[in-house]
Amino acid sequence: MHKELQRAEKIISRINELASISEVGDGITRRYGTEAFLEGANKVLQWMREAGLQVRIDHIGNVRGVWKADDPAAKTLVIASHIDTVQHAGRWDGPLGVLTGLDLLENVIQSEKKLPFHIELVAFCDEEGVRFHTTYLGSKVVAGSFDRELLHCKDGEGISLEEAIHTIGGDAAKLEEDAIAPGDWLGYFEIHIEQGPVLYERKIPAALVKAIAGQVRAQVVFKGVAGHAGTVPMDLRNDGLCGAAEFILGSEKLAFESRHELVATVGKLQIRNPASNVIPGEVACSVDIRSADEQVLSRSHEKIRELSEQIGKRRGLGVEWKVLQVSLPVVCDARMNGLLAQAITDAGYESLGLVSGAGHDAVPIAAVAPVAMLFVRCFKGISHHPLEDVETEDIAAVIAVSDNFIHQLTLSWKYQH
Repeated sequence: MHKELQRAEKIISRINELASISEVGDGITRRYGTEAFLEGANKVLQWMREAGLQVRIDHIGNVRGVWKADDPAAKTLVIASHIDTVQHAGRWDGPLGVLTGLDLLENVIQSEKKLPFHIELVAFCDEEGVRFHTTYLGSKVVAGSFDRELLHCKDGEGISLEEAIHTIGGDAAKLEEDAIAPGDWLGYFEIHIEQGPVLYERKIPAALVKAIAGQVRAQVVFKGVAGHAGTVPMDLRNDGLCGAAEFILGSEKLAFESRHELVATVGKLQIRNPASNVIPGEVACSVDIRSADEQVLSRSHEKIRELSEQIGKRRGLGVEWKVLQVSLPVVCDARMNGLLAQAITDAGYESLGLVSGAGHDAVPIAAVAPVAMLFVRCFKGISHHPLEDVETEDIAAVIAVSDNFIHQLTLSWKYQH
């Protein structure tokens, strides 16, 4: 374990160096396409190059490093996570998977091991979807499922995604060229903090992911009538914010009634032309609905949409509902999870399977390749917050498990061939 601890300390040093790159001084913020994002991407590119990988930044902004096997026709194992962040983020969500993957490749190269497959390390550019309100931009390009309609999406300053791609040096016309062909995949492996408290409470350093919850992201706009706060009687108001408030609490109630299989969140609220002495007219809310059960997800989406319409009708408000993203639940690959479970037990740890309520880049990749994910224990399950933290010993455990996993994949390939 001494060697793994040394490797873990190097990963942490890089995590901290990357965390120093941010759009703001308070917390960590690296949104897709910003100067801070580009600086972080170039830092990761530098580390990949120093490791001896064949490196590039593709047209959407993914940082990619390849280690080639002797056989040019070999399939490719992709190890990946993301380097963009939410606003005021922690340092571990995403970068831990990228930089642990880099450590695994450095170990393969230094040991001069002969593997029967290529390994490509990818630092995805936009998993969080903060700037353009659509997630998985980078992984959709690699999976070959990028929707070109997304190029018209605009950020809060009116800059389109297509313009942002041009600004960072990419070419939106060539995005399809950056996909890995379905027949070239061996599989996909992602290491990620749990973002939940199960491993922390059970004192287990890592666990395999059995499935990833599906999600629906939408925006609902309540359109009332703005008016003077002092002159419009209470019974003659069409207050958009009150409609939104009722909707928020109603959505919480519906989700709580199905709390063992569903979560729903309103995380963003925008009042048009807000003022303390003006009745709010138009108010927009984000809506995030998640479940590992596709039927529950669909049914709950419809119930919450109907709730918005009922509130609008009762309060005399116009209601607009726009679905921004739908991703169906993903079940991780049984064969790869079998190998990962063996890797965990071989490292001396209990093999536990969890369902992820968070979205991951593994979701779009699952359409073209078998996927496996390894969760890492994090402090009290805290994520998307500066208090996010991971212990050195847990990273060392993940290194041991991941080394074993690559070994298991090698043995499995040789057995099949």
